[in-house]
Amino acid sequence: MILSVPHSARYYPPALLADAEAPDRLWLLEDRFADHLINRTVERGATVFVAGHARAWIDLNRDPRELDPAMIVDAPPPDLILSPRTRNGLGLIPRHVGHHLNLWKRKFSANEVERRLEECHRPYHDAITDALAAARRRFGIAILLDCHSMPPVRQLSRGHAPAIVVGDRFGSSAATIFSDMIELVAAREGFPAARNAPYAGGYSLDRHGKPERGIHALQIEIDRSRYLDAALHEPGAGLAAAQLLFSKLFVTLCAEARGWNQAAAAE
Repeated sequence: MILSVPHSARYYPPALLADAEAPDRLWLLEDRFADHLINRTVERGATVFVAGHARAWIDLNRDPRELDPAMIVDAPPPDLILSPRTRNGLGLIPRHVGHHLNLWKRKFSANEVERRLEECHRPYHDAITDALAAARRRFGIAILLDCHSMPPVRQLSRGHAPAIVVGDRFGSSAATIFSDMIELVAAREGFPAARNAPYAGGYSLDRHGKPERGIHALQIEIDRSRYLDAALHEPGAGLAAAQLLFSKLFVTLCAEARGWNQAAAAE
């Protein structure tokens, strides 16, 4: 089992801060301290990938083509994907934050974007690809858990506001048994869960999830108020419980994967 945390980085290159309209607001793009959630899984020996550059520099959970052409000063690449996220200012390089506050003083060249892809985006996902392939060769199965945090979610039709949202691209990126297990463990730990609404997963699941080949990819979003302080800015009293949850998810999914794979092999 491989874990990834693409949106928690707190390194802001000087060039990024110089280009920012409001540098003190860039942290609003972060999955604030989501990397702290997996501390106990690291202690258990989990393989973990955590972003090095802040999300404002480049969003590792976006397709490299998911770029707003209005942000490019010269001719943009011809194969861009104009997704709802791009139109909302949350593409490969975010354009807005908070109440549609414009982030940048200038537009960027296509070469600048390409450098960020080459230095950050491609190495991150290539490393995950290699780790999943190695796990698949060794164990016959591999799971990626892409870890995120979310603002508090309104009450859904099931009668509760979920503290966890599990994304599996509506069953296309992973066998549903693994989503079932995440929901079951989360509920037992006091974190009511929903599935694929309002978050079904992004580029990481699209790229790495290949359940037909024994590689499963899931996204987990946790309500930030469950592990941060009241201002959603620093770790809070609930962090230990959230860390325990992720540790139990890691153990449970590993056990389920072993059993599920052995059953599949027997068939």
